[in-house]
Amino acid sequence: MKKIVAWKSLPEDVLAYLQQHAEVVQVDPAQHDAFVAALKDADGGIGSSVKITSAMLEGANRLKALSTISVGFDQFDVADLTRRGIVLAHTPDVLTESTADTVFSLILASARRVVELAEWVKAGQWKQSLGPAHFGVDVQGKTLGIVGMGRIGGAVARRAALGFNMKVLYTNRSANAQAEQAYGARRVELAELLATADFVCLQVPLTPETKHMIGAAQLKSMKKSAILINASRGATVDEQALIEALQNGTIHGAGLDVFETEPLPADSPLLKMANVVALPHIGSATHETRHAMARNAAENLVAVLEGTLATNIVNREVLKT
Repeated sequence: MKKIVAWKSLPEDVLAYLQQHAEVVQVDPAQHDAFVAALKDADGGIGSSVKITSAMLEGANRLKALSTISVGFDQFDVADLTRRGIVLAHTPDVLTESTADTVFSLILASARRVVELAEWVKAGQWKQSLGPAHFGVDVQGKTLGIVGMGRIGGAVARRAALGFNMKVLYTNRSANAQAEQAYGARRVELAELLATADFVCLQVPLTPETKHMIGAAQLKSMKKSAILINASRGATVDEQALIEALQNGTIHGAGLDVFETEPLPADSPLLKMANVVALPHIGSATHETRHAMARNAAENLVAVLEGTLATNIVNREVLKT
């Protein structure tokens, strides 16, 4: 019977599904040596939020598949997995809508100062009618620039264009005809997007090319009234440059669900800024979506081990060897 290592707690029905197909060994990734030992004796593994290094896989000669309960896969050395003949699967579809909801909540909260003013009310400061000092800015009718028009970017574009009558600009390696036809999205170069958009929304994976793609120069090229939204990966933004831009009024504000270091350190200047909405990486964190992601990851893993998985494969070239 095949053996699977699970390094994340799984819903009972998902665990039961895996146990129908293999012996499941649940490990605590904080117990590093035990975790590595379990991988050496496994055919597959499932989990998330733990960096899997090449050294951890030395001697794991039975390992044929790893399945991450996430769309992102920057916790893995994909080239190393490919060299070892290990298939990496992920869950790109099931979290699209809930993550797009999170992105749009950041747009609305940042523009209308929702978090700041809610805390202001709770602190007993609401004692008279509001004046301009507490006004926000409109979202409807504004220009949204989306960097990365994949599944989530497209879902954000749909909300923006159809729900809030926003103009949508996007930059992407290839054209997204569906977004252009259905939502009036217009593909432009990054420089034009940054200079034109009222809201700049990052929806790219973390790769060597996208690390710190938004730095001091890019922030300076944005409108002073613009708001940066990042619910992709923290390191796509040079966080120190962002802090300085927010402190200096280079841009108006930021809505952030991801950070270079997570959890965000308690002494981060971002936590002291009224013009920043900071969330604890909740992009897909709903009961329904997280359950669906775990189920999808489990089904991916079983299908890889049975030789039947046709989708959700990060390093498809493994199957050609």
